[in-house]
Amino acid sequence: MNNPNENTELSVAEGVLLGHALVARVAAELGVRAFFIKGPVSVLQGLRKPKTSGDVDVFVSPQDLDAVVGALQEKGWRKRPVDPDSKTFPKHSVTVDHPEWPCCIDVHFRFPGMEAPAADCFETMWANTEQFALAGQDIRVPSKPLAILILALHALRSSQLPARRDELNLLSGFVSQRSMALPVLDLSVRTGSLAAMRPLLQDVVPNSEGLVWPEPSAEWRNRLLVQELGSARIMALVQARWQDKPLLLWRAVFPPRAAFLAGNIYSDMSLKGLLVQHAARWSRFLRALPKIARDLKRYRG
Repeated sequence: MNNPNENTELSVAEGVLLGHALVARVAAELGVRAFFIKGPVSVLQGLRKPKTSGDVDVFVSPQDLDAVVGALQEKGWRKRPVDPDSKTFPKHSVTVDHPEWPCCIDVHFRFPGMEAPAADCFETMWANTEQFALAGQDIRVPSKPLAILILALHALRSSQLPARRDELNLLSGFVSQRSMALPVLDLSVRTGSLAAMRPLLQDVVPNSEGLVWPEPSAEWRNRLLVQELGSARIMALVQARWQDKPLLLWRAVFPPRAAFLAGNIYSDMSLKGLLVQHAARWSRFLRALPKIARDLKRYRG
């Protein structure tokens, strides 16, 4: 006989599905527009191979970010610590977790690779969403062309990984279809994603040789070039204004506690624990020096 006092734990897959319903309800109660990206819907749309998502990814307008995160906090969700260094890689989402849920929620307010103003990007994307039934609730999700754009930008950030290359090959097949090519191209232009999407679009979009391809931003170039966090910090230091360099250098050498908690919320914050983590951090940096040198060589090239 089962013990009625035992708590029933959600699986990750169940948590993700119910998490979509929870956030959709929170957004509806606030009167906020929100749509869900990546995750199980992209599998159901046939844009990703079957896989279990580990978190809930929701997109809101930048002006609604604080309201949504605040409402989730009122329900027991907690902001995860973040590294205060926003120069190395500008923030694009806020992550919250809950002690009784097996997944996190990532609340996005911008997306790397989209260079148009974040509020304008949201309006363009919102106009290209549709209703989808998930976990017993209607939610907003990207149309197929928009979903392709988002998934492609996500995969292009780490295209050196085999799993991401497989995703890009699958997405390339969709974009090569005329019914998808032009809508994806149009969304890329309107969200300022054309530079980032060039590797995927230039060989499959009709008459792409007549397009004027813009130069990618420094942020996007850094994301593509950097395979080591140490490289990212060095590049951020090089590119920063002179008045910002001292603080960046100080934080690189003496990171605040939040930087350690961002990597592991259960990090030991005692004096001994901090010394151990500092030592481990410098050890990782020294082991990564050959890769950092290669990253910097590509950057200078």
